[in-house]
Amino acid sequence: MKYRNFGKTGVKVSALGMGCMRLPVIDGDMSKINEPEAIKMIRQAIDGGVNYIDTAWGYHGGNSEPLVAKALADGYREKVQLATKLPCYLVKEPGDLNKYLNAQLKKLHTDHIDFYLMHALNRKTWETMKENGLFDFLQKIKADERVRYVGFSFHDSFEVFEDIVTAYDWDFCQIQYNILDEDYQAGLKGLKIAAERNMGIVIMEPLRGGGLTNNIPKNIQDAWDELKPIRTPADWALSWLWDQKEVGIILSGMTESWHVTENIEIASRSGIGVLKEREKVHLLKVRDMYHDRIIVNCTACAYCMPCPHGVNIPSCFQFLNQGSMMNDMDEGKRLYHILVKKEQQASNCIACGECLEKCPQHIPIPQTMKMVVEKFGS
Repeated sequence: MKYRNFGKTGVKVSALGMGCMRLPVIDGDMSKINEPEAIKMIRQAIDGGVNYIDTAWGYHGGNSEPLVAKALADGYREKVQLATKLPCYLVKEPGDLNKYLNAQLKKLHTDHIDFYLMHALNRKTWETMKENGLFDFLQKIKADERVRYVGFSFHDSFEVFEDIVTAYDWDFCQIQYNILDEDYQAGLKGLKIAAERNMGIVIMEPLRGGGLTNNIPKNIQDAWDELKPIRTPADWALSWLWDQKEVGIILSGMTESWHVTENIEIASRSGIGVLKEREKVHLLKVRDMYHDRIIVNCTACAYCMPCPHGVNIPSCFQFLNQGSMMNDMDEGKRLYHILVKKEQQASNCIACGECLEKCPQHIPIPQTMKMVVEKFGS
């Protein structure tokens, strides 16, 4: 494993971090973590050199933090930097800030959190947090040593990111950034201004929710394979990120043991300046091929869930995008009707709009659900 100095914190962190949003689950139920397998994977990552473990209040229906606590028993807590996130979307009054932090310390069985993020800040939650005494709270929790470093994760426009990043002396931030998203949300511009402020930078969605590695159209796979020696798309996409000096940690939401093995191996030979110029040029060609195919900018983060009417929003978009990216909408339709239950299909959407405020990608979900119905029927 390779390590990087994490901005102004001076902490040496592993290039690869273990993200706990996509741990293995039972029967497809995101709230039911397969505990034995998940604990095994987290410890496998740590034993392989990963020293940054990331979770959040809301992951897996609130079950992620207690699971991580179990994984970090038996001496594993002392081996890692532990990161979790305050659920800003639940904050209604100043007392909520301390309430959630203290509850998280209890759930995680620890007396301190190394890296504490304000979760999924956008324009609305940013204003709410400021109104409820955010800055005083941040100073207090560092002073009383419940938290070592403070930061935020982000889902909104670059303009909002710039406002947030310059309003406080943050230690670090977490942004969505990958080969497809240089101009999306904080993007490359956000990466640069955070680095200029000597902030540690965590990258989420490095493989765009798996979209860069699953169901690859033949013409795109052929384009990947033009690069020699042949490596997996995941390998190229992660290496492209680690080639950039501003990137501190890449969070990978690994769901199977072999993902851990593969990602650790990729991280071990990654580094700044490793990619050749011809390889970078070719990777941008592949990026453009993907951009031409994507319909819905969904990363399957599931923040929009649960839908009050039972619609499985990420799955509906998954098969719409898959049909488009594979240039085979009939196959997308076939899989949609096999794998998405009737009560979870797009035709159950009544356009109530409850999902709109929750979506960090700001997708017009009800409008796009109509497209799914048009393509796949009901």
